[in-house]
Amino acid sequence: MFMKIKSAEFIKSATAEAHYPPDDMPEIAFMGRSNVGKSSLMNSLLNRKGLARISRTPGRTQLLNFFIINNAFRFVDLPGYGFARVPVSIKREWGAMVTHYLANRARLVLSIHIVDSRHEPTRQDLELHEWLVHHQKPVLTVATKSDKLGRSDLGRNLKRMREQLAGEVIPFSSLSGDGREQVWSSVQQAINGLYPLT
Repeated sequence: MFMKIKSAEFIKSATAEAHYPPDDMPEIAFMGRSNVGKSSLMNSLLNRKGLARISRTPGRTQLLNFFIINNAFRFVDLPGYGFARVPVSIKREWGAMVTHYLANRARLVLSIHIVDSRHEPTRQDLELHEWLVHHQKPVLTVATKSDKLGRSDLGRNLKRMREQLAGEVIPFSSLSGDGREQVWSSVQQAINGLYPLT
């Protein structure tokens, strides 16, 4: 059963802790490689077309973007990683900014790690997943763009991802809505303090 979305609003963008909203409600962070479908996933979950900006230019999101949902919890859109044309100095800044948020945000209740169902996890995907598990951060892996594969190819790719990431991977399509209920179920468990550590 989907959560009823009564309100969903963008609050602010930030690069440093001093500019974050108060750490006073549960937050769910969305992270993944550039152009993996973070914004499409968020918009689909919230049943909004343009709340989270969708860009055809990888590496466009360079800030932590905070959204308040139902005046009760927040979605946080983290900068994408792995885009080759971004200067090395900017990559380092992004890495420090994201790591600080993930390590220090007390009310971060779930990290949704987004991978592309069509491809094997990249080295950076594996490193991020290992970091989250090592630091005991609840993590849910979602494989986007599942509608772009046939059933057998999708099943084979998901099996490989589950082996490499040592855990469950939810296939998701922002077009068909497949996987939406499973993702919401995990989000609700996390908000209620019931989401299991990997």
